[in-house]
Amino acid sequence: MKKLYFLLFTLTGMLSANSQTIYTENMGSPSSTTLISAYTGWQNTSPIVYTGDGDVRTSAASTGYSGASGSGNVFLTSTINKNLRIDGINTSAYTAANIELSFGYLTNSVAAPQLVLEKSTDGTIWTPITFAQNTTSNTWTLVTIGGGQIPSSTTLSLRFTQPATAQMRLDDIKIINVSASCTLNLGTPVVACTASTLSLDPYTITIPYTGAANATYTITGGTVSGNNPTTTAAGNIIVTVTEGTNYTINISGGTCNFDVNGNSPECKPINTLPYLETFNYTAAQTLGSQQRWTNVNSGDDVNIIAGNLTYGSTTGTGNSVEFSGDGKDPFTPFTATTTGTIYAGFMMRISDLTNVTDGFEDYFAILTDANKNFRAKLFTKRVGTQYQIGFDFIGGSSTTNYDATLRNVGDVVYVIMGYDFATTTLKAWLNPNLATFNAATPQQLSATSTIAEIGGFMIRQSGNTSTPTTQIDELKISTASTTFLGTISFDAIDGLNMYPNPSNGNTLYFTTAVNAELDIQVYDMLGKQVINSKVLNNALNISSLNQGIYIVKITEEGKTATRKLVVR
Repeated sequence: MKKLYFLLFTLTGMLSANSQTIYTENMGSPSSTTLISAYTGWQNTSPIVYTGDGDVRTSAASTGYSGASGSGNVFLTSTINKNLRIDGINTSAYTAANIELSFGYLTNSVAAPQLVLEKSTDGTIWTPITFAQNTTSNTWTLVTIGGGQIPSSTTLSLRFTQPATAQMRLDDIKIINVSASCTLNLGTPVVACTASTLSLDPYTITIPYTGAANATYTITGGTVSGNNPTTTAAGNIIVTVTEGTNYTINISGGTCNFDVNGNSPECKPINTLPYLETFNYTAAQTLGSQQRWTNVNSGDDVNIIAGNLTYGSTTGTGNSVEFSGDGKDPFTPFTATTTGTIYAGFMMRISDLTNVTDGFEDYFAILTDANKNFRAKLFTKRVGTQYQIGFDFIGGSSTTNYDATLRNVGDVVYVIMGYDFATTTLKAWLNPNLATFNAATPQQLSATSTIAEIGGFMIRQSGNTSTPTTQIDELKISTASTTFLGTISFDAIDGLNMYPNPSNGNTLYFTTAVNAELDIQVYDMLGKQVINSKVLNNALNISSLNQGIYIVKITEEGKTATRKLVVR
């Protein structure tokens, strides 16, 4: 099913008949709080220069107004006269009467004196710019300053100053040119993924328009289709772009010149159950950038690292992930479950507790509903040089529901979280016997509460003093407890057959119900990948393999299965 993403229209020309972007700055995405003087993540570089004694940070990200970019914003603390200064803006190609300025603005005190905005063309003499002050709301608002106040200049400077003991934030500073003679009017664009697969998918930007068929229009920024505004007075312009590339569309003709800019949607699939995530991605990549995962917020990434964890006879394949402290929270959706029992299991290893304050606790693995609302949380708490594991329903960042066992740094723990919709019971099994595990296996932790739906799993980086350095490997999510049996091969591919096995020949054959292209990875018992190949004709050359036991990972159309292979 096509998934629609109704994104905010970043074209400030929605406020005017026509607009062309002269300058725009969304403050980038700082990895940590950084002084303006040291920050290098600005959208604009030379000749634009940024100075001042505020800082750039990701907290309280901009939201709630058209074009809010989120992520980084400039923060002016409660110290009087903290400021942001921007030099080197060139507006000389435009008439002052047609130049508009806008920016996102947030203050924590509407009672205090509000932001002071000034302009200069020589960097010495500053003149105030008047605008409607935000004296009613402690939320982000979009300030828009009409034509006539921003001069036409090759050396325009702007200065934003915090004149009181209030905190103020700035984001999405834009200067645009408007033209009253342009009759072309653009509506709010709708961005839609044309598919949602594990590959990068195309997406479309559909831009409604009226008032055309009176000039020759040129449209750039992707593959253009839909109605032609040169010949059709009203209709929809459609531009197709590839996922992962933000769209920058220009529509020009006559006296009209529009810039339509926005972020790429994430055209990521909902994973089917049973779902196996082996983290078979390249080391040093980020988990949130993979097609099965998406980042919920900003900050440090959860990273793919080389190597695997082993629990008993179970050894991970592919790679694993590692995280620590505060940062992004990757989320992976799966088929929403409302009846029966749902399980999520994985191997984990805490490798470092030194950043965690003794006694601090917080949750790091979460079962959510399809809308990312938290439903169940797995906790860790530092106890001296060791830690405990806890499990609970939604609530705060602490729990009293802890397993009594104190675990050591470096221990590999196999965790299975489960929820029974019929009995409304939440259970956690810690280091179960995977040879005999089933729904009746006694759990270490349990709680009772009603959950309507579970449809997602999230890794959470809570805080620098509460989230230890943690490695996770071989995530399995299923409605069947047998999925976790060490003797059962996790199989999400209908009709999969791999033969001969054991093998003493040079060729391994595969058949499936779909019989589509297969991605095959073969790993030795040390977790080293020894074969990585695509199979189009059902046959894989294994002549390079020595005698021994191997793990074969098979992926077909986003579904994954693993098999044990014996080579004689």
